[in-house]
Amino acid sequence: MPNISGHHVHAVTVGAGAPAVMIHCALSRHETLLPLAEAVGGQTTLLDMPGHGRSDDWDGKHDYQTLVVDAATACCDGPSHLIGHSFGGTAALRLAVERPDLVNRLTLIEPVYFAAAKGTPEHGRHAKDFRPFVGAMLMGEEDRAAEIFNDLWGQTPWADIPARMQAQLTKRIHLIVASGAAIEVDIAGITSAERLGGLNIPVTLIRGADTQPVIKAIHNALSERIPDATDHVLAGAAHMVAMTHAAEVAAIIRAADQ
Repeated sequence: MPNISGHHVHAVTVGAGAPAVMIHCALSRHETLLPLAEAVGGQTTLLDMPGHGRSDDWDGKHDYQTLVVDAATACCDGPSHLIGHSFGGTAALRLAVERPDLVNRLTLIEPVYFAAAKGTPEHGRHAKDFRPFVGAMLMGEEDRAAEIFNDLWGQTPWADIPARMQAQLTKRIHLIVASGAAIEVDIAGITSAERLGGLNIPVTLIRGADTQPVIKAIHNALSERIPDATDHVLAGAAHMVAMTHAAEVAAIIRAADQ
């Protein structure tokens, strides 16, 4: 993988067949999506976002979402199926809107494009629930911020996460702030009805039934604005559905390809 704005981005390719690119969620790494890639089949390129896995740390200068989009763009060898989870889903959607020549299909698994849900009660609740995280970051209490973020969006209770992993999550927690402008304000205007209305590819939306309420509001907004979008809900799943229910998610993706 070449350098992206001075950042070395690590990526691996598995399988053979129709090309796909997978983008993991924030505070994770590409390995977490390997079971999903294997279950979906085909040729999949998985990248580590800057500051994650074996990629270089974010330099604190370049817009974070733009870096991830550029990294995913470099992984596309011609028109590809983009699959993104959480923040990775926002990067996948932006790439599809900005570079339609590189994307022939899009799967968004709980994309956290909060700006799309603005004005809904669910977005108001999200903003309220997120204030303690913002406060902890402003106070320089990154360990506390990591715990708050994990309680909102993680799968494993903080107390059950090994200390070494807690430290890694805390070390990366500033990346949540780095992505804020892109997904809370949508400075690139990706989620507008005009831009999403221009998507002329099939879009599969997948969410867990037990996820944060704002995700349903986001999916509703995207479904209304994207001409060919289908929303799927998995019972018993929460935000980490891409990992906890990989077989079921893969079945939805494969069925949509029929």
